[in-house]
Amino acid sequence: MDRGDRELLAALEDGLPLVPEPFGEIAQRLGRTGEDVLERVRRLTETGIIRRFRARINQRQLGITANALVAWDCTGTPPEDIGSRLASYPFVTHCYERKPIPGRWDYSLYTVHHGYSQSDVEEEVRQLAERIGVSRYLILFSSEEYKRVPNVRVRENGGGI
Repeated sequence: MDRGDRELLAALEDGLPLVPEPFGEIAQRLGRTGEDVLERVRRLTETGIIRRFRARINQRQLGITANALVAWDCTGTPPEDIGSRLASYPFVTHCYERKPIPGRWDYSLYTVHHGYSQSDVEEEVRQLAERIGVSRYLILFSSEEYKRVPNVRVRENGGGI
């Protein structure tokens, strides 16, 4: 990687501009050609420095303010059976398995849900519980969002913080 690669990565961290030719816009900001930017992006992707491009949506601006982690008690049923069923629903954005602590914390599966209201999410989870046959679950709603940025930022000298 050279200085130009680091400058490009720093520019990409702010996201792609919502214009017809986002890489051309970035090239203009950096004083480069669109071809140079695209070639650098291709090379950085092929070498694994850039792993993926993805959309990051500001849910709150869209009115999605009810975000919940649901803990599922799957005692007596293999978690992988229920986990694969939970993960198959499009409104389940994440699905995780963790070891329970028998008698203290019997929840072994966790799903993440987003909605326009807490009552919407509660109804969605209630219906899901009926479908998968699990009656014990906890819905834990988020009350504050603390971080919504990538973990690593590129500094001018190339080091991360």
